[in-house]
Amino acid sequence: MKPILEIQNISKKFRINHEQQPYLSLRDSLSNMFKSKKTTEDFWALKDVSFNVEQGDTVGIIGKNGAGKSTLLKVLSKITPPTSGKIICRGRIASLLEVGTGFHPELSGRENIFMNGSILGMRKAEILKNFDAIVDFSGVEKFIDTPLKHYSSGMQLRLAFAVAAFLENEILIIDEVLAVGDAEFQKKCMGKMEDVSKSGRTILFVSHNIAAIKQLCHRGILLKNGELINSDRIDTVVANYNNQAINERDSIKLFNENGNKKNLVFVRKISLKNEYDLNKNIFFAGERFKIEIEIDIHQTLSNTIIGIGFTSNEGVAIRTVWTKPSNFEIGTH
Repeated sequence: MKPILEIQNISKKFRINHEQQPYLSLRDSLSNMFKSKKTTEDFWALKDVSFNVEQGDTVGIIGKNGAGKSTLLKVLSKITPPTSGKIICRGRIASLLEVGTGFHPELSGRENIFMNGSILGMRKAEILKNFDAIVDFSGVEKFIDTPLKHYSSGMQLRLAFAVAAFLENEILIIDEVLAVGDAEFQKKCMGKMEDVSKSGRTILFVSHNIAAIKQLCHRGILLKNGELINSDRIDTVVANYNNQAINERDSIKLFNENGNKKNLVFVRKISLKNEYDLNKNIFFAGERFKIEIEIDIHQTLSNTIIGIGFTSNEGVAIRTVWTKPSNFEIGTH
């Protein structure tokens, strides 16, 4: 069976204008059209990206800020055309890229469901069939006939996600919108997306929440500076991403003191060292290491306790270590 999505050598170029001028009047702007020399630069947000997505796949797209993730989704959603390359899509695409996209603030929640559903490609019969389920999932039934401008951003997100989640499209594209919702709603959304994936539909999911990516997705796509670095099982891609982050991290972190003069304690430098006092940023299981912290103290302190917390790359707390209260004074004398 052919893939539901074929991305073939997709590239996207933006032109950056480096001309810097103050705000001008219309007359000045017209006269400068014939005088000023504009300096432009081509920026490639995507560079020759190719991969296939099979029907029923749940694909997590990860990478640092500026890697090209959102640009890729906008190209796939036909919001912006690629500069070069080809996309073959064998199914309808529903996109949830920004909170409230396609919603009108003056219309009620009820009216926005019908309007947004139509924009996303739903037929009126589909909307009517799923209307009660959409409202129930969003949790805004009490305000369904209230104009959207009176909704909080969280309520708008819930309504927007509910409409997209109940689309009967073959492909669902989601870009980091779940970060806006509360913990309970995020859990609800993850459950819904798992149900969607089990129904045989395809999901492309962009998020910086690696734990959510690993929970939902089976495959992963790693982007860096607009280029495809890795396309594999999600565990392999996440490990590659984490290794990149570790290798780019220095063993010594310096902090700028500007603006911190009023702080009681200011951390100036943190260093990671091995047992031989050599700076190092990668340690293996069972290997001893030391953390050296250089601090400025602007006031004498007594009974001081210092704590160091460790978290995983997914942001999960691993352990916090505390010193015993000191029975001597430290700081200025």
